Amino acid sequence: MSHQIISDLNQRYTVKKYDSGKRISSEELTIILEALRLSASSINSQPWKFIVVESDSAKQRLHDTFANKYQFNQLHAKEASHTILFAYDPQFTKGKFVKRVDAEVASGHLPEAMRDSFMGAYAFAEANTDEAGYNGTWTKAQVYLALGNLLHTLARLGIASTPMEGVDADLIGELFSEELDGHICEVALALGYADEEHDWNYGLPKARLPMEDVITVV
Repeated sequence: MSHQIISDLNQRYTVKKYDSGKRISSEELTIILEALRLSASSINSQPWKFIVVESDSAKQRLHDTFANKYQFNQLHAKEASHTILFAYDPQFTKGKFVKRVDAEVASGHLPEAMRDSFMGAYAFAEANTDEAGYNGTWTKAQVYLALGNLLHTLARLGIASTPMEGVDADLIGELFSEELDGHICEVALALGYADEEHDWNYGLPKARLPMEDVITVV
């Protein structure tokens, strides 16, 4: 099949070794972060924070979060050009949703007259909120929408990436507590350029199940 989207998805893969001497340009980083900001979420809730690890000191902090486990991902902390921490709000309240609704009105997307009725969309969050106010299972799901969006964005830009659920949420919570501001990071994305000579996963054919095994048209 010949199409740019298919080409993008065929060429992206999970990098195992980064070239530490190559860095993403500021121009491309601007595109990446804007694409991330534009990610979809249920009821436009945007219950997230994205922490961009760029400086050497921040990379050292990230490196230190692998002290207890997932050491196989530790090398990415310093070798990748950047790492983005995808963090979700474990208690996304109706008061927080107000800020999103106000942004809808301010942008012109939502008429002022519909503001109160759109507030009713918070019912989606309430349906996933327990008695203690926790709705992290729902908000974490929104983070994966942003992750998927960014994976394709990076592929389009020719920038390599490594999604990592192998991160220590507790240590990240401690060492990046100020930046997270109560949010929880359980998945991160390293990005940069592969060390093509030493990345054992580079250049291998794509391995996916056949179309008929995973898609049913009714």
